[in-house]
Amino acid sequence: MKKILPYPLLFGSLVLFWLLLSGFTRAQFLLGVLIALLACHAMTALEPKKNHIRSIPAIVSLFAAVSLDILNSNIAVVKLILSPRRERHPGFVIIPLELENSAGLAVLACIITATPGTAWVDYNVARRTLTIHVLDLEDAKAWRDTVKQRYELPLIRIFGAKEAIEDGQPAKEEKSA
Repeated sequence: MKKILPYPLLFGSLVLFWLLLSGFTRAQFLLGVLIALLACHAMTALEPKKNHIRSIPAIVSLFAAVSLDILNSNIAVVKLILSPRRERHPGFVIIPLELENSAGLAVLACIITATPGTAWVDYNVARRTLTIHVLDLEDAKAWRDTVKQRYELPLIRIFGAKEAIEDGQPAKEEKSA
């Protein structure tokens, strides 16, 4: 079954989205199934790494923290835009990261980009540093601490600090002194 349908969740999602976009007819269903099968087999050529989620409570707490931060950031950006006299201090913040897991970095990129007033600018793999742009930068250290404590630590608890080893086993987390 794995050879015919290597990614069943992807297959089902693609068929569902196809039908939602094009209408529920038998012809569209068959076309959606064909396209989803081709996409799933194309996905096997990419050989994505398997990620192992290690902590469901960390996911819930990260989701809550991100939701609250996005709400607060929306309010701060609205205040900044609506107060013409307030001086803005845009700037860049360089943040050293311990997180190396590509899925964790992708989630962190989504979090940073989804938060109004911030943007993911660059990730230097060799130095393991993240550069973000902040619309109103008053304290770079506070931004570093926020990203590291509120986002990076939960992502390390969820995905691990390092990439999964080639044979599919999760990498062991390193303990820092």
